[in-house]
Amino acid sequence: MRRERIDNAWQPWRWSLADIVPAEAGFGSQPRLLLKDDREERWLHPGFLVELFTDDAEGYYLNVTTQQPCFWVVWRMEEEATIADAPVALPQTVTVSYHDAGRWLDAQETVEQVPAPPGVVQWIQDFVDVHYVVEAKRRQRPQSFKPLTDRFGNPARVSTDKKTGGGGRG
Repeated sequence: MRRERIDNAWQPWRWSLADIVPAEAGFGSQPRLLLKDDREERWLHPGFLVELFTDDAEGYYLNVTTQQPCFWVVWRMEEEATIADAPVALPQTVTVSYHDAGRWLDAQETVEQVPAPPGVVQWIQDFVDVHYVVEAKRRQRPQSFKPLTDRFGNPARVSTDKKTGGGGRG
């Protein structure tokens, strides 16, 4: 995560997702400060696992078929400063599912994305090739055959007879 200084009287700092890096044994398991100067801070948050599930194969398919497949990260500000002298942005989860990202965005979570490297995209594509089955589209019944109802579900009628309303000219 990256904390950068911005020129704003109301909010002098802004948090954003900097990158996702493959796990290494030397990272440990706790968040740690990697860089700090008067313009920015960079934090490493190790321990996130990206798993693929067969019931979300369509979400992965939608990701790998975009122009820029990516990772999505949900993050929140910690409630109280526990790992630093000020609250830190804490990643909550990481996914490559288009559906997961959409649900989190609908729930008004903070969700950011970074491009997935080619090796990860190929891993997702291999999974999609095995587990995603395109559902056959069903023929939609023409709208003219549906009964006409009002907004409460009661039968409705449309007339083409012109009726003049109210007060006319006298």
